[in-house]
Formats: sequence, structure tokens, C-alpha cells
Amino acid sequence: MVVVQIVLRVVHVLLILYLVVLWARIILDLVQAVSRQWRPKGFVLVLAEIVYTTTDPPIRGLRRVIPPLRVGPVAIDFSVVIVMLAVIVLMSIVGAFLAAT
Repeated sequence: MVVVQIVLRVVHVLLILYLVVLWARIILDLVQAVSRQWRPKGFVLVLAEIVYTTTDPPIRGLRRVIPPLRVGPVAIDFSVVIVMLAVIVLMSIVGAFLAAT
């Protein structure tokens, strides 16, 4: 039973870290949308590479299934929001299992 609790706690911490990385992705995307000429340099470039490398696979997979919604000249991409909601739901499930053990 102790091993299960340890595994669940590790999974919960990893999900929290992934949620933080998703928020960093949203912030980087917003900065790039507002300031088109901005390019990350130095340490920020390393962080941006880590953020995009860890978040791209699930977001790209969702974009294939659910394409961005076209509203006039603007395309609204819901894939990041859906991945974030999935992570939050998984955190709730893991938290419920932690409370039960």
C-alpha cells in the first residue's frame, strides 16, 4: 500500500509540473502573438525549447483530431485548453485515489 501511495504522489507531482509547463507554453505563445519580433535568447531559449518539446506531442495530436476553429480571419486553437483540462481531470482522479489510500 505504501508503494501505491508513493507512485500516486510521484504521478501527482509530475502532473502538477506538466500543468506549470502548459502555463509557460500559453505565456510564450501570448508573448509571441503580441510581439512578433521577439525571439527567445540564452536561458529563455533553453526554457522555451523544453516547454515546446514537452507540450508539442499531445497538442499536435489533438490538432489533428480537432482543428482550430476559424472565426473570420482568426483561428482559435482549443488544443492547449483541452490538454490542460485533461491534466486537471487526471490530477483530480489521482488526488481522489491518494485520499482513499
